[in-house]
Amino acid sequence: MDLYSIDTLMHETRQLAARYRQATGSTLPVTGEIARFDAAKSLDLQLLDNLNSSYDAVGKSGALADQKLVIKGRAIFDTSKSTPRIGQLNPAQEWDGVLLVLFDDEYQPVEIFYASKQVIKEALNDRESNRKKRGAMSIAQFKIIGERIWTAENGAEPEIWDNQAT
Repeated sequence: MDLYSIDTLMHETRQLAARYRQATGSTLPVTGEIARFDAAKSLDLQLLDNLNSSYDAVGKSGALADQKLVIKGRAIFDTSKSTPRIGQLNPAQEWDGVLLVLFDDEYQPVEIFYASKQVIKEALNDRESNRKKRGAMSIAQFKIIGERIWTAENGAEPEIWDNQAT
């Protein structure tokens, strides 16, 4: 299947997922695949076909070249009651960094954040709650420890964005 066909399928998947959520209030479990597609396309990554691998892609160029990357995706909906979390991260597995693709309520990518394995290990070790022991963290925490490397407005960020500058 060529890239044009996959682009078309992803477009239709985004529309279907958004309409399904509007109609039912529930989400379809497609965000992970859309995140993999968008990260690969936006950041020049080679996706792995092996679903049993501990990582999703390898960087082909730039700052992510040769890095083994886990890709997580989350759609952010306008709900003040929830604290969205990313899935479990196991620092004992083979990977170098994590990409978090954030979507709007139409499943369009808004931002991509990156955090290295070392930064994630330090964050998970800071507080030893049960969630932290399982490798879970909130999107807010990931954004604090990570670097924004892509935005819908500008594409790949030319400089490292430091969200901790004063």
